[in-house]
Amino acid sequence: MESAAIIAELKSENAALKSELAEINAKFNWLVEQLSSNHRKMFGSSSEKSVYVFDDNQFGLFEVEPPDLIPIIEAGSEESPRQRPKKKSEMSSKLPADIPIEKIECLLPEDERDCEKGHGALSVIGKELVRRELDIIPAKAVLKEFWRFSYQCKICEESSIENTNIIKAPMPPQVIKGSMCTPDTLAHIITQKCVMGTPIHRQAKDWERSGIPFNRQTMTNWTIKGSEGYLEPIYDKLHQELCSQEILQSDSTTFQVLREPGKPPQSESQMWLYRTSGDAVNPIVLFEYQPDKKQERPRDFLRGFSGYLVTDGFQSYHCLPDNIIVVGCFYHVRSKFFDALKVLKTDDERKGSLAIVGKQFCDKIFEIDRSASDKTFEERFAIRNEKARPVLDEFLSWLKSVDGKFANKSKIGTAITYAINQWEYLERYLLDGRLECNNNRSERTIKALVINRKNFLFATSVAGAKATAICHSLTETAKESGLIPHEYLAHIFRTAAGIDLRNDEDLLVSLLPKNAPESCRVLS
Repeated sequence: MESAAIIAELKSENAALKSELAEINAKFNWLVEQLSSNHRKMFGSSSEKSVYVFDDNQFGLFEVEPPDLIPIIEAGSEESPRQRPKKKSEMSSKLPADIPIEKIECLLPEDERDCEKGHGALSVIGKELVRRELDIIPAKAVLKEFWRFSYQCKICEESSIENTNIIKAPMPPQVIKGSMCTPDTLAHIITQKCVMGTPIHRQAKDWERSGIPFNRQTMTNWTIKGSEGYLEPIYDKLHQELCSQEILQSDSTTFQVLREPGKPPQSESQMWLYRTSGDAVNPIVLFEYQPDKKQERPRDFLRGFSGYLVTDGFQSYHCLPDNIIVVGCFYHVRSKFFDALKVLKTDDERKGSLAIVGKQFCDKIFEIDRSASDKTFEERFAIRNEKARPVLDEFLSWLKSVDGKFANKSKIGTAITYAINQWEYLERYLLDGRLECNNNRSERTIKALVINRKNFLFATSVAGAKATAICHSLTETAKESGLIPHEYLAHIFRTAAGIDLRNDEDLLVSLLPKNAPESCRVLS
């Protein structure tokens, strides 16, 4: 009896040790994955191009005929679709037709214009254009002085008539009252920060080296006042037009504000992005600053909007009202499978992995969409339901067959769980031919702010954060609309200087990007 009790106890201890060992191995594998993933993020390429050969036998996992997946071609092979680009023609042939031209005539000196045989002065018989050079003139400062003239009737003055009127010439309004700021100066500061990614403190230092004592705080105040007085009414008008669209895209990123009420300087706030889809005639891009990423933020901003919203799997988007149909992003699904693929060490492991199967399913979906990119929306709708629907059904069947076979925290487990949880949103792109199967358009747009954020790091105040959102909204909308951001902003400040746009609807509408004059448009 004692031997049986001892054996039972040993078996129990053995089972407990095996369970503990399995848990330790799972944690170890997860840590190795995290280390490999973080190492790739820090030192590896961020590209997610397909460079791995696919094995058709992997489809035997769920006993269906494999779809015609797109071929994966090793980089550098003779069959690679990426050919060496052709040599570009001279840049001079691509310059705008109305670019200013300065003609430089190369003449013989006066003392060399006589015939060497003594026949008199040489005559000009022709000229030829030998070369062209493009001269870039850096920004320069010009001090403008406004001298106002006063007028009075001389006869009335000589007749000593009392209360003789003295009339003074009108002065042009200032864009920021009581300052030395001009429309072009303000447009330059905003464009350098939002388009070129040059923080205001670097701009101030650059001007100081040129002998112009610009103050960082002064330039910041000009930006905030210009944003609040002139750009915010246009932003609000664009917001109304944005919510009247039928298809939108959205994304978000973190943003730091040092002096935010009720929050420590190290805390993170949120910059939300909302933009029109590829079917919009007049593109609109709007950033919105918020102190957090609560679910009511997108709901409040999109109040009045009814239609499709293409976005990632962020939970806040799934709490929107029923009149907003959230559409998922297959690129995020592919990215997670790609992450699972990259942590595998050898080609043999990758070739036989489930990670490459999931990635290839996504590649096939993208390939079907690319093949229909030049079709009408109705044709694209039909092609998707004919060709993409079977691939989606196979993809979902495969996901369910492998679900639960991996630790949830592992890379492949995370990818599979994410795809299944997001499936009802992912397949909705089949509902309308105007929809896109990914959120890449907004991902590319928000990258402009993300890159600039690496330079200026944070906003000091809430007012500065809101100004940053509004200024980036106008510059990005200008870029999407084929406008030159500096010229468009300068046009706004010149036209609306000293005017309250909130009380002048006609002027406000005329300043929208879609109504910008030809002088603001990119020269072709």
